[in-house]
Amino acid sequence: MARCPRSADRRSWRRGGIRVMLGIAASLLRMVAEYTADDPGATECGSRLTALRSDALDAAEADGVTSADFGAALALSTEDPDREPRVRKAAVDAAASSARLGDVGIRLLPEVRLLAEIGNPHLAADLAVAAEALGAGLAGAVINLRANLQIARRHDAAASDLADLGAQASRLAEAARAARQIAEEASSRFED
Repeated sequence: MARCPRSADRRSWRRGGIRVMLGIAASLLRMVAEYTADDPGATECGSRLTALRSDALDAAEADGVTSADFGAALALSTEDPDREPRVRKAAVDAAASSARLGDVGIRLLPEVRLLAEIGNPHLAADLAVAAEALGAGLAGAVINLRANLQIARRHDAAASDLADLGAQASRLAEAARAARQIAEEASSRFED
């Protein structure tokens, strides 16, 4: 029994890592926007990034509660008749929470693209790091989402409850690839 809570704690830490990565991405992107002088697009981008960083923190806070509920469900005795429905519901809720965290990352992607075009070229390294952080945060959301979906399926969750979440996992994976591509293009400027 002691293994379930530890496992749940590790899941919570991974989600904390997603929050950290998205926060780093948003903060670095905002810095690039603020140091891009005389461009109204960069100024507007900076304002959006402030809101997105706040959204990432809010989603992560809500995810912490969901993660705790999931851990509590997993920690129930296998003899408890409420365990199966609670784990099933908690797994679906955790998958949805991972999707919400990932959605914040998807909304950061257009800002990365914009700053790749108009951003201060002296901050290209910061842009590359931001894009890598975004890619890592999105990849983490995909992994957690898929893991939670797998647990939900093992506990007989209805396919109709999981279909949209499965599609969201695919969108998140594509966004992670796009962020990594931008990072690769930005960092290639520094190769000898």
